[in-house]
Amino acid sequence: MAGKLMRAVQYNKYGGGAAGLKHVEVPVPTPRKDEILLKLEATSINPIDWKVQKGLLRPFLPRKIPHIPGTDVAGEVLEVGPGVRNFKIGDKVVAKISVAVGGGLAEFAVAKESLTVARPPEVSAVEGAALPVAGLTAYQALTQPAGIKLDGSDMQANILITAASGGVGHLAVQLAKLGNTHVTATCGARNIEFVKSLGADEVLDYRTPEGAALKSPSGRKYDAVIHCATGILWSTFHPNLSENGKVIDITPGANTMLKFAVKKVTCSKKQLIPLLLSPKTENLEYLVKLVKEGKLKPVIDSQHPLSNAEDAWAKSISGRATGKIIVEP
Repeated sequence: MAGKLMRAVQYNKYGGGAAGLKHVEVPVPTPRKDEILLKLEATSINPIDWKVQKGLLRPFLPRKIPHIPGTDVAGEVLEVGPGVRNFKIGDKVVAKISVAVGGGLAEFAVAKESLTVARPPEVSAVEGAALPVAGLTAYQALTQPAGIKLDGSDMQANILITAASGGVGHLAVQLAKLGNTHVTATCGARNIEFVKSLGADEVLDYRTPEGAALKSPSGRKYDAVIHCATGILWSTFHPNLSENGKVIDITPGANTMLKFAVKKVTCSKKQLIPLLLSPKTENLEYLVKLVKEGKLKPVIDSQHPLSNAEDAWAKSISGRATGKIIVEP
């Protein structure tokens, strides 16, 4: 497809939010070694996308400007680069593109074969695109630092999931319930019934005194907290943790990193653990399999055409999405 142009959405400088996005026509990318070219069917927005635009990871990300954001995609293989072994033209796939490279807010994008998995017919493009960052983050948090076995074979653990109606949170609730867990969750009042429908055993309205204090209605102490919200102090978590309880912060900032280091040095039993996503193909394959089997259901907040990508961007920035936000070419 050398020389052909495609529609895309990019930003030309840091900052600007939704208004900083520009609709452009750019050349269709060419897959290099171990890459595949996808005709995109759906892309999901993640907070990391607009945080990079905001300059929070400057000067490391993005790799270059102008930048086409978007990392979580589903589509059809249109072309394969040298060395690609597992995919052929016409295959339906889900892929996780590096946030440094991006490219998802477009008609076509290239993805590494190493972070691309097959999408069976039972899994829609929209469901597939909703999985990579949010699903892999939830999976990694639960199975690694929290140590939950999703086959339910271990002793019961008490889990707290904050911001449980959001992109990561709503998947974390469902995944946690595959294990032997008692799940307490926090969300806004309008989403309480929704979070209960995901399987949460107890749901707290974070705006109430009880919710703000994170106290389990049944008096349980948490063995692990999957912390998907922001602005909650360690002093709020501490009294609610079991003796060896862990708070796993999926959006760690400087304060989390400092607290983590201090607790390591002081050998504290209660830990604050920053989570840095390490995407693995086998984990993404597992999540797609769960969706195929009806054991995991990505919930879609809203779907937007590429021509209205600004609306999707603004919705994500607002922090009021229930589930995932999707852009479709």
